[in-house]
Amino acid sequence: MNKTLRRGALAVSFAAFAIGAHAQAQPAPLAAGPAVRSEKNISLELANQLAAATVAACAANGYSVAATVVDRAGVVRAVQRADNAGSHTVAASERKAWTSASAKTPTLAMMENAQKNPGAANLVNIPGFLLLGGGVPVKSGNDVIGAVGVGGAPGGHLDEQCANAGIEKIKAQLG
Repeated sequence: MNKTLRRGALAVSFAAFAIGAHAQAQPAPLAAGPAVRSEKNISLELANQLAAATVAACAANGYSVAATVVDRAGVVRAVQRADNAGSHTVAASERKAWTSASAKTPTLAMMENAQKNPGAANLVNIPGFLLLGGGVPVKSGNDVIGAVGVGGAPGGHLDEQCANAGIEKIKAQLG
């Protein structure tokens, strides 16, 4: 019996030692705070509504354009190209939308800044950036949740007007 008690005590000692060694080897917990981020993003339904409203705004002024809506990461959610819009307008609208979402700034303002500020002139060298008017961020409160890009009107300032008109049509849904 004495031998059995000694073996049991020895087993308990080894187990306690192993648990203690394991606890010391564990990394320290991360700083307090949420481990998962919660971000607003544009839905497919809203992206489709925005693309349609933007193309319609340009059509009302006699412009055949393409409108691309991207999410907050610049990933395409919706594209519409009006009848008679040039084939190049799709690529231009996508690049403008991506540039605007990435920089969280209208592309017309970026273009003007790059033209006036030598320090910003190199923005044109960032792969994928298109510094022409027509890309506008879409915001929900203060959060950029996507962007719309327009290509095909006779001037970037007119592309931007169409983008802003499209955003105005869905503004009530942006929260």
